[in-house]
Amino acid sequence: MTLVVTLRVRRERLEDFRAFERHAAAVMADHGGCLERTVVAPVEGRADLFAEVHVVTFPGEAAFAAYRADPRLSALAHLRDGAVVSTEILVGEDGPSYSPR
Repeated sequence: MTLVVTLRVRRERLEDFRAFERHAAAVMADHGGCLERTVVAPVEGRADLFAEVHVVTFPGEAAFAAYRADPRLSALAHLRDGAVVSTEILVGEDGPSYSPR
């Protein structure tokens, strides 16, 4: 399963956000998940925020659910809660490659 996650993050809490994400990526790996790529972009009209988009893969829904329920993740929720304004998650699957290579 592939997820595209868009987070809106407070710039003033960047260090907390990055700390949470480093730990979350390690927990994710323990459940077979992988943070494949991140993209950082400005939020139009909001100098105090930035958007970070994550492309994440898991072997299936059960692995994703186990990651979300992991107590190590909830122990760090205070870092995420203070930094992240909103989260949007799109759940899908790999699509076709349009690359000529």
